[in-house]
Amino acid sequence: MASTIVLAVVFVLDLIAFALAVAAEQRRNTATVVKETDYSFCKYDSDIATGFGVGALLFLLASQLLIMAASRCLCCGKAMKPSGSRACAIVLFIACWVFFFIAEVCLLAGSVRNAYHTKYVWSEKSSCKELRKGVFGAGAAFVVFTGIVSELYYVSYSRANDSPGSYGRGDSGVRMGNL
Repeated sequence: MASTIVLAVVFVLDLIAFALAVAAEQRRNTATVVKETDYSFCKYDSDIATGFGVGALLFLLASQLLIMAASRCLCCGKAMKPSGSRACAIVLFIACWVFFFIAEVCLLAGSVRNAYHTKYVWSEKSSCKELRKGVFGAGAAFVVFTGIVSELYYVSYSRANDSPGSYGRGDSGVRMGNL
């Protein structure tokens, strides 16, 4: 049976990761061009979105590690019994890792790009590098997908381990010995 404590902790970690990713999207850097007499440069506002993005990345990582530790990463431990829950668990396991990877890439790339500040620009056509809108938002969306799929994976994995075998008692299958 799936542990409700594991599911609750994973839900809280994913919720915190989602909130931090949304906060990072709202507080991403903006820049203004400041013109001096013979040069111009970019002036950036606060850099808190980078911290929010890294925090979301770490909370999502903790959530994923907890689910994988609780399920023994699908490949370690005893074999699952053949059933529909096993097939569902395998599909959800793969989807969980794909969504996790995409979310982590969005959050990491957004944090790195948000932390990058252009230095002095010596031309009249100054352009300040800023993070594109929606990078942290995409990360937040994939945090939600990862959270949903990882919890469904854990429940399917638990069902596959708890379900009775496909063979009834006393039926050992096809006999291969001499009569």
